[in-house]
Amino acid sequence: MRILLFYFLLFFSKINAHAQFAPAAGKPGSTALKHDSTCFISWATGCDVIRGYRDISQPDSGFAGAGAAQSALGQAMQNGIVSLGDGGTATLTFESPITNGPGWDFAVFENSFLDTFLELAFVEISSDGKRFVRFPAISFTDTSKQTPAFGYTFPEKINNLAGKYRVGFGTPFDLEELKDSAGIDISSITHVRIIDVVGSMLPDFATRDTKGNKINDPWPTRFSSGGFDLDAVGVIHAKVSIQKNNARHSSSIKIGPNPLYNAEINVYSNQQGIATLYSISGNKIVSWNVQNKQNTLKIPQHTGMYCIVISTPEGTFRQLIEIIR
Repeated sequence: MRILLFYFLLFFSKINAHAQFAPAAGKPGSTALKHDSTCFISWATGCDVIRGYRDISQPDSGFAGAGAAQSALGQAMQNGIVSLGDGGTATLTFESPITNGPGWDFAVFENSFLDTFLELAFVEISSDGKRFVRFPAISFTDTSKQTPAFGYTFPEKINNLAGKYRVGFGTPFDLEELKDSAGIDISSITHVRIIDVVGSMLPDFATRDTKGNKINDPWPTRFSSGGFDLDAVGVIHAKVSIQKNNARHSSSIKIGPNPLYNAEINVYSNQQGIATLYSISGNKIVSWNVQNKQNTLKIPQHTGMYCIVISTPEGTFRQLIEIIR
């Protein structure tokens, strides 16, 4: 029994080597955003897809064909998926430009059926649909042997790659990471491009991360639904939507400080209402009655991103807050 335990621990330690990134949805420290989270204020309204091969090493395998570009529009888990195939792309547009706000600004949803069956994709952004800048992606997945078509990938080993989380949970991205990039305006992002990672370990077809590491994910997937299966792109901060949703409250409701370094946050309101704190996964944590004055609210949570929703007779005010303590 002790020998079996030894080998189990040895195997577990190997698969978790370099495991330094956020874990699977539902685990402590995960950054997964649930599809019905209150943090989402809008979704992609346009999508242009260029399909990749079912197997890039065999062009006669044909192209991926599952779903249609329209499947990526609207809320996640509502309209099906569109499969990109090896190296395929989807370029999405939005009713209002995405803008840089506190914490994450948008999230990409895939349809993996397991926490460890992950088909990955790069994410790029553009302010004009011409120049695109890629989020720096990292993969510490073992590259000594090919991950087979239904093999395992551990989310702790990857960062800034779409498809990190199972169906119903989005991978978030923060525009602040690209603030120093030339040729884009992170206060007005009009396009998000998703590019399938070809998970092949063959030198001629391998895809590499920002550090030059090969990215190993299930391959080959010679199916109509091969490659990254795009479900949706949800927007957290939008240039015009925020103004529309919060304009009537711009002088009547204020929240701060943000980020929050202690257990209290101030909410100023010139009318009565209800303030509710949600986790980034959409779970309600606590509600308070808000009076027409400055309200000091006790925050029970620890480090992380949260959403405060304030409902008044005039409408609803939303704001992401970051807690650091």
